[in-house]
Amino acid sequence: MAGGRNCEVPMPADPGPLRLQVIRPAPGGPTEYSLVPGQKLCLGRDPQCEVVVAGDPQISRRHLEIVVEANQIAVRLLDQAKNPLFYGGHETRQCVVTPGRQFVVGGTCCRLTSTMTAAASPPSGSPIEEVSFSPAALAQVVYRDADRRLDALTQLPALIHGAPSEAELQRRLAQVLLAGVPRAEVAGVVSASPGGAIRWLESVRRHETSGTVPLSQRLARTAIVERRQTVLHVWERTQPSSDYTTLQECDWALCAPVAGTTTEPWGLYLAGRLEGTGRENASNDLRAEAKFVGLMAEIVGSIRQLSALERRQAGLRKFLPPSVLAAMGDDTDPDRLSPRESLVTVLFCDLRGFSRRAESARNDLPALLQRVSEALGVMTSCISHEGGVIGDFQGDAAMGFWGWPVPAADDGLRACRAALAIRRAFHQARATPGHPLADFRVGIGLAQGRAVAGRIGTEEHFVFTAFGPVVNLASRLEGQSRTLRVPIVIDEALATAVRDQLPPREARLRRLARILPLGLDTPTLVHELLPGEGPDCPLTTAHLQAYDQAVDQFLAGDWERAWSTLRALPAEDEAQDFLTLQITQNNRQPPADWNGVIRMTAK
Repeated sequence: MAGGRNCEVPMPADPGPLRLQVIRPAPGGPTEYSLVPGQKLCLGRDPQCEVVVAGDPQISRRHLEIVVEANQIAVRLLDQAKNPLFYGGHETRQCVVTPGRQFVVGGTCCRLTSTMTAAASPPSGSPIEEVSFSPAALAQVVYRDADRRLDALTQLPALIHGAPSEAELQRRLAQVLLAGVPRAEVAGVVSASPGGAIRWLESVRRHETSGTVPLSQRLARTAIVERRQTVLHVWERTQPSSDYTTLQECDWALCAPVAGTTTEPWGLYLAGRLEGTGRENASNDLRAEAKFVGLMAEIVGSIRQLSALERRQAGLRKFLPPSVLAAMGDDTDPDRLSPRESLVTVLFCDLRGFSRRAESARNDLPALLQRVSEALGVMTSCISHEGGVIGDFQGDAAMGFWGWPVPAADDGLRACRAALAIRRAFHQARATPGHPLADFRVGIGLAQGRAVAGRIGTEEHFVFTAFGPVVNLASRLEGQSRTLRVPIVIDEALATAVRDQLPPREARLRRLARILPLGLDTPTLVHELLPGEGPDCPLTTAHLQAYDQAVDQFLAGDWERAWSTLRALPAEDEAQDFLTLQITQNNRQPPADWNGVIRMTAK
């Protein structure tokens, strides 16, 4: 069995004017160079080179010498080149490249093409028979050599999952095709571009012969693009050469579309030679081959679609919790993940004192980074456990949100439970001597409202995030948790939900103040979210009631009584410090224009 990789549609014996297509790793489309026989070109990063590759650091200033011949090019690695030349998958110092083939240097692929492709060659005749096989028709076909066919088909799952690259997968598929159909001379994988041009992705021949690998553009286009069915063409053997075949050794060809490859759809392609001279029963004679190719294409398509789904879900698992993935099922359609307006609950969580620790640990930053990563892991684990989407990381801070892509009635409560779980985890770490997170504290802000949430970015690099005033508010509340001297600050909408739906043993509230965060236009009555009374929070119900009374007095302008009430609270309750400071800075008297709102001067 002989094999050869052809990256372009095979060329006829006289390929016409040559072009060198240079595909760089940097962004941007390929660059094409017209070639003239007798030219001698230099490829490299030097601007003086005839073929300049500026975006590939693996290419030397003068890397390759290219000599253009009548219908091919000779490529030679220059002595000053630091990285190798690859051709046909092997490292080499020189090679001869024909139209449709390519060589690679660094991260750059150079492909030799011709302006006269097989698609542009005018057909010299039509097949004497063209048959399309529907799945129902192929289901009725009985194999004469079922063992051989089944043996080939059973290899497919392992071959597909074990292939390290698309190129290797295509090579394996071509070999299985050829092994499964003994009468075929040629087998391979073809693809159709958005413009309808057909090209080999991989091809193998049973016997080494000269000439190009036979490929019928019209057959492949009919099967892959137009009918989406297995199609057979049979030609008169006397036809010398046409659009349908470029080797006289083949007088029949089959092509079956592979499902699930929509951008540049694939097809499995077979070609061979009929025994004898009669062509009247060719379609009946080749029905078993058609069934094998069609079934193999169906299996390959199904496995590839499943693999694509697994890859998408693996990517989504970085951001979406198991509960959301389970609710979505197999529906990972990008449209469902696209940004849309939703009622969301947003949580921001920040490590306190990170900058100070980074300064003191400047001689052992990797260890600090490990601790920060562990802290972020605690945050994201708590968010995911409660069904939240991991939105973003900003240094030592994490953001999560609920309400998209699958909203739930208790999204706000889940967010509050996540915040309490984060608070509890860090509280327990502080109480554990030697714990890597023992000296970390967190500030958490939560808010609920309308926002645009969804996936943004490219196919390779994307994040899930939310935009809108509620996101800004949650971020500001996280920042104000430092000034307010409490771990968790929530807005009024969430406070109402907690008060109405969560029992005191799980979550409690206390009003802190009515504030206008810096950069926002609307004041909000903020609350601290606390766990139930216990080791994590020794404040009693009586303490919270007294604080609530002090807030009422503060808002009403009775600052003298508010100061007295706050002084009666436990000294270890740092929350009282904020209001006490506001009162003492004004000699226990509210400003003349006091309206109950404290304007915050820092984020």
